[in-house]
Amino acid sequence: MMARSFRGALALRFGALAAAGMGLCVLVTWVSFRHILDAELNASILNVASIQAAALTDHEAGEMRFHEWELTPEEAGSVVDLLRYAQVWSEAGESLLRSQYMLEDLPIDPVALSQAAGGALVWREGGFTGYRIRSVFYPLVRLGALHDEHVLQVAAPLQTRDAMLRWIAWFGVALVLLTALGGMLGGRWLASRALRPVNDIIRQAEGLGAPNLEDRISAYADTSEYRRLVQVLNTMLSRIQTSFEAQRRFTADASHELRTPLTAMRGEIELALRRERQPAEYRETLESAHEETLRMTRIVEGLLTLARTDAGAIELQRDLVDLSALAAEAVERATGAEPSSGPPATAGPNVHLEAPEPVPGMFDGRLLAQAIWNLVMNARRFAGVRDSSTPGIAPGIAPGIGSGQVLVTVAASGTMGVITVEDSGPGVALEQTERVFSRFWQADPSRTPGGPEAGVGLGLSIVQAIVIAHGGTVTVGRSAKLGGAAFRIQMPLSDRESPQVGSVTGARSTSVRPSP
Repeated sequence: MMARSFRGALALRFGALAAAGMGLCVLVTWVSFRHILDAELNASILNVASIQAAALTDHEAGEMRFHEWELTPEEAGSVVDLLRYAQVWSEAGESLLRSQYMLEDLPIDPVALSQAAGGALVWREGGFTGYRIRSVFYPLVRLGALHDEHVLQVAAPLQTRDAMLRWIAWFGVALVLLTALGGMLGGRWLASRALRPVNDIIRQAEGLGAPNLEDRISAYADTSEYRRLVQVLNTMLSRIQTSFEAQRRFTADASHELRTPLTAMRGEIELALRRERQPAEYRETLESAHEETLRMTRIVEGLLTLARTDAGAIELQRDLVDLSALAAEAVERATGAEPSSGPPATAGPNVHLEAPEPVPGMFDGRLLAQAIWNLVMNARRFAGVRDSSTPGIAPGIAPGIGSGQVLVTVAASGTMGVITVEDSGPGVALEQTERVFSRFWQADPSRTPGGPEAGVGLGLSIVQAIVIAHGGTVTVGRSAKLGGAAFRIQMPLSDRESPQVGSVTGARSTSVRPSP
């Protein structure tokens, strides 16, 4: 369907509204004029009827005659609009007397004649000699008993009155049409004036694109509504610019991160193919390529998860699950060992889980387990990294937790479930807390561990996306117990039910040490 023009629609509505208003005024005027003309004509007819009735009943012997002007036929023709026709009828409908200028009887209405003979004053309209007339049937019994069976009929022509009403009607129609035309033209002009700021905004918005997203709409508007529109559009452009720049950085970072392992694999393969080598050398090359392939796989899987999150394609499969059980499974998966009670060994990063009680809630267990696993893996990578800026470990730590340690805590706080993952690493600088969840962002390379388990900069972004999808928040700060980073997840425990969930029914406090 073709879009309608706002100016055209506004012009039509203005024209229709103006025409309706003027039409109502014309109708009221026409009805008022008709009422005034009819009142004056009725008064004139009734006045003539009174005079003629007095003249008819003035003779003592009962002889009837009209009081009439003595006019020549030419004079009578010139004052035809002022003539009043008069005729006397008997109750039986017999014509007894009529005006000297009448060549035929007036139209008679037997019902009106009978009512007038009974003493009522009756009005009628009809035709006479090709013209419309209005008549009054005047009972002469009002003026004496000698005329109790006589009725006087006085009539006046209506052509002058009808002609004036027709002229008023045609004038009103012309006035309505002119008003409608003026309303349409005025409405179109007003619409053009009102839409001028919109056209300026459209013209400036059409000139915006990827090369000049930093520009803003500066169209002048002299009303608060248009100023508000410009503010809203500029705010939206700012958000679009921010998203575009983030997407551009994300694309560049993704390209760089994918190009790095590809370049390394290509270089090693090309080097291996330059000459014949020993099987051990080929195996070393394949192992290195396999390591880079795993790194690329992690990048692609992370990108896929974030792309689905950005597109709103992740549908949460909520079920009643226990956060303590999810944390235990994530710890076991991250460390590759079964939880064991008792003091852990001192070698390698040790993961300690504290879950005093089950924390049930409605969550997507698969996604939430991935988020906890990402945090635990991130903590394990940094737990053993120390430098001069790292503060000492606070006293009062649970037995077995020391340097190169990770502490995972699960607890309920009112209607919120809280998961905290702390490590004994260097922590996150205050100025970097806002960037730590950015995609492909990593800390200082000198303090970032490498090797097969080195991160790709997407794990924390995925954690944030999963937590936000559950309606929660994730923050980072300094661990008061271990001195490193402390990531804190808070999520609402919707539809919280019985604590007996899954296989985790009691408190959990275990230490997990990676297998050798």
